Amino acid sequence: MSFEFIEYKETDNTAIIKINRPKVYNALNQSAKAEVVEAISMANQNDEVKSIILTGEGKAFCSGQDLNDRSVSDGDTPLDLGHTLETEWLPLIKAIKASSKIIIGAINGVCAGAGISVAFACDLIVCRKGVKFVSGFSKLGLCPDAGISYVFSKALGYQKALEFFLFNSPYTAEELMDKGLINTVSDDPLKDAEDFSKKLNALAPLSNKLIKENLQMALDNNFENTIAKETDSQRVLGKTQDYQEGLSAFFEKRAPNFKGL
Repeated sequence: MSFEFIEYKETDNTAIIKINRPKVYNALNQSAKAEVVEAISMANQNDEVKSIILTGEGKAFCSGQDLNDRSVSDGDTPLDLGHTLETEWLPLIKAIKASSKIIIGAINGVCAGAGISVAFACDLIVCRKGVKFVSGFSKLGLCPDAGISYVFSKALGYQKALEFFLFNSPYTAEELMDKGLINTVSDDPLKDAEDFSKKLNALAPLSNKLIKENLQMALDNNFENTIAKETDSQRVLGKTQDYQEGLSAFFEKRAPNFKGL
């Protein structure tokens, strides 16, 4: 399948999705968002794909909403931006969060607006040194959206998150790594993301999927609900061929060969 606003390729059991609108700093219009969602769906439907990398072309990872798009700008006619979120941005964020394959964000350049939401929806994040994250919502008379209020208030605390979204002073990649939001800072984020993907691809796919699900669930649940979900997941995994392969590899002192079965 060919795309207009993104590039998609599969290599070594990894799908790489690259936002390709460098002239507008990878701002996303309605069609670009839909293409990213479609690419994530393609990768999830292919059993040969074990992990996904999401990155951008040029100087930016994603600068958020393309303000020239008619879904957010139509002259003097007021538009329902809630509808734009519900039909465009939230399906994209939810596609990343719900992906059964781990999605690695290779953050190659600046993130702004809802582009921050896209970046921090990813499961693992590798970021170029010195990259800046800028909110920008308050400059437009808007509020942060697409889930980033939740992510930043959890990581930064109420006061620092409020300061970030009100006054638009940027955070650097290094500062957000110190806050636990970024896994590693790199001179070459795509290369390091590919190194992450190779490690992921050698693991048991169903185990990867359930570890992701359980940690996401634990963020919003109490201890009892969390251990119940862990128990259910372990019951499923204990009946897989991959678990038997993991045991055999352990006792035979060799690397396991997981099949996702």
